Amino acid sequence: MKAVVLAGGYATRLWPITKNRPKMFLPVGDSTVIDRIFAELEADERIDEVFVSTNERFADAFHEHIRESDYEKPTLSVEDTSAEDEKFGVVGALAQLFEREGVTDDTLVIAGDNLISFDISEFVDFFEAKDTPTIAAYDVGSYERAKSYGLVELDGDEVINFQEKPENPKSTLVSIACYAFPEDVVTSGFDEYLASGENPDEPGWFVEWLQSRTGVHAFTFEGAWFDIGTPESYLDAVAWQLDGENLVHEDATVENTTLGEDVHVMAGAEVVDSNLDRAVIFPDATLHDCDVRNSIIDEDTHLEDIDFSGALVGAHTRITN
Repeated sequence: MKAVVLAGGYATRLWPITKNRPKMFLPVGDSTVIDRIFAELEADERIDEVFVSTNERFADAFHEHIRESDYEKPTLSVEDTSAEDEKFGVVGALAQLFEREGVTDDTLVIAGDNLISFDISEFVDFFEAKDTPTIAAYDVGSYERAKSYGLVELDGDEVINFQEKPENPKSTLVSIACYAFPEDVVTSGFDEYLASGENPDEPGWFVEWLQSRTGVHAFTFEGAWFDIGTPESYLDAVAWQLDGENLVHEDATVENTTLGEDVHVMAGAEVVDSNLDRAVIFPDATLHDCDVRNSIIDEDTHLEDIDFSGALVGAHTRITN
């Protein structure tokens, strides 16, 4: 079985934090989002190769990350794009990857910015038992949130209706960008779908198309799921991982400072005479006399006498009051 980790987005809603780094490299606790996925794929012996699908802009960063890691399965597969408006769409990019890499096996596809609480191996078990296209589905608990995803209606664990980003969702169970496709779908289904002029962008449209033809099953789970695409969702994921605790690197300096909950201070950062709550402070940032809440402060930033809430401060920035 093959696996594809989707890592080709530009994460513009997280700029400037992700302007020069893939959002998959954002730390969540003592790991990164994508490394959690890599570790699970590495451990599953059924998966013999992992293709990391990214764009030209971040290709070098992924090459370096994979080279410096201990993972043996990941290889990079680069889209011919370097900007958001050049993207092929997820379905189009997957079809190109399958052709480019000669993929003809059952294939797991997962978004590299998915932070999930279930074991990927359990999802693969479910897929093998059903032997049909399979999605993972999660109850987001909000009709407003459900509007942003593919809505799933089930009869048992079989998908009987799928609507991509409905204006008036009738439930809160949604697809979470974790899919498994049998080899016949990989080798011919994507080409047939695109050749018929269907939407090449959101995978949900492809799932909806498959559901009416071959049948689709859904692996549902409880626990946690975070789609790390906004500052709020990233901070939520960090808070879930830290669970009210704080993570301060041994090489960071924190003096005369009050730490609330869910604060991550990385190596080389210096925080003095400040208050932090629900904040991520990247390496070598300096904060003096600051009150920072619900914020992300990038590396090598200098802040002095600042009161911030809900802020994104890019790397190498200097702000004093």
